[in-house]
Amino acid sequence: MNASASAHLPEIDTQAALARFMTLAAIEGISGKERAVMTQIITMLVAAGVDELAIRYDDANTRSHIGGEVGNLIVDLPGSVAGPTTLLSAHADTVPVCVGSSPVIDGDEVKSARESTGLGADDRAGCATIVTAVTELLRSGVPHRPIKLLFCIQEEIGLCGARHLDPSLLGKIDQAFNFDGGTLDKLTVGATGGERITITLHGIAAHAGVAPQTGASAIVMAAEAIHDLYSNGWLGRVDKPGLGIGTANVGVISGGDATNVITPKLTIRAEARSHDAAMRQRIVEEIGKAFRAAAAAVKTDMGVSGRVDISSTVDYESFALAGDDPSVIAAEVAIKALGRSPYREVSNGGLDANWLHRHGIPAVTMGCGQKNIHTIDERLMINDYLDACRVALTLIRD
Repeated sequence: MNASASAHLPEIDTQAALARFMTLAAIEGISGKERAVMTQIITMLVAAGVDELAIRYDDANTRSHIGGEVGNLIVDLPGSVAGPTTLLSAHADTVPVCVGSSPVIDGDEVKSARESTGLGADDRAGCATIVTAVTELLRSGVPHRPIKLLFCIQEEIGLCGARHLDPSLLGKIDQAFNFDGGTLDKLTVGATGGERITITLHGIAAHAGVAPQTGASAIVMAAEAIHDLYSNGWLGRVDKPGLGIGTANVGVISGGDATNVITPKLTIRAEARSHDAAMRQRIVEEIGKAFRAAAAAVKTDMGVSGRVDISSTVDYESFALAGDDPSVIAAEVAIKALGRSPYREVSNGGLDANWLHRHGIPAVTMGCGQKNIHTIDERLMINDYLDACRVALTLIRD
C-alpha cells in the first residue's frame, strides 16, 4: 500500500484482526456442523457492541438435504443515519480436509501447523473480515447507514445455506459484498450455473464364470455411455458451435460386490455447467440420451436389456452483474484506495452470490487473500487479508 492511498483508509487494529482469523480457523466446522463457528462469531460481535437481539438464525438447515446443526446467521445493524442498506456475506463452513486445522503464522502467511490438514481460510477469512469491519466501525463511532450481515451454512456442498435463504429476512438490500476465497483484487461479477445428475443403471445379474451371457452388465452400460459422451464432445469442455459452451463430468461411480458376478446395478453421479441455462440443459439431455441408449443396447443372450433411472437437480443458476452495478463500482473504488488494481472476472464455479442474485440481491464477490484453497497447502496472505478488512470497513463506513 502506498502512503498517499493509506492516508485515505480507515485504521484497523491489525493484531486483533489477525487474532480473529486465527481463532475462527482453529474451530472445526464442516458443512452441516457450523454451530461452534457461529457461536464464536456471535461472541465476537456481541463483544464489539452488537445487540444480541439483532442476531438470529434462520431455518435454512431444515430445508437442506443434510439437515445441519444451525441455519444461516443474520445480523441487523440499524443505521445511525439514513441511507442505502449494505450487505456483507461469507460462508462459515469448510471442507473436510480442514478438520483439525492448527493455524500458525509463517512469515507473511498463515498456514496449518499440521501438514496433512488444510487451513480453512476458505472461508473463515471472510467471516473474520466481516467481524473485523463491524468491530472497527462500532469502535470508531463513525455514523453509518443500515448494515446487514449474512453468514451462510453449507456453501461447500452445493450453496445450501444461500439456496434456502428467505430473502424477506434481509429486506431490501442496495449494495451487497460477498467475501469468499481468492485474491482481493479479483471481483467476481458473474458465475456459471450447475446441475447435478444421478444415474442408476439396472442390469441383470449372472455368474461371470459359468454363464456370463445370461447377464447384462451395468458396468458395460456405463462404459458404453461414457465412451459415447467423450467421443462426441459431451464430456470435459463442451464447445458446440451454434449451441453454446459448457462443461460436463462423470465424477462418482459406485456398484458391484464381486468379480465373479455380472454387475446388476451401478450408481453414477455427474454434473453439467454452463453460463447459458439452455446449454446446460442440453448437456444434461445428452448425458441422459447416452445412458438410455447404452442401457438398451446391452442385452442378455435372450435379448433382455437393462434400464436406467435418471434424475437431476439444479444447484445454482448462472448470473452476471451489470457493468455499472453499484456494488461493483463501490468495491473497485475501495480497492483502488489501497493502491491496488481491481479487475473483473466471471467464474466457472458456483458461489453463494449465485443464489443471492436469484433472491434479488446482486452481490459482487471478492477474496480475502486465500490461496491453494481446498488443499493441505492452503495459505492466507496476511497483508491481503488485512486489506480485505480495510475494504470491508470502507464499504460499510462510507
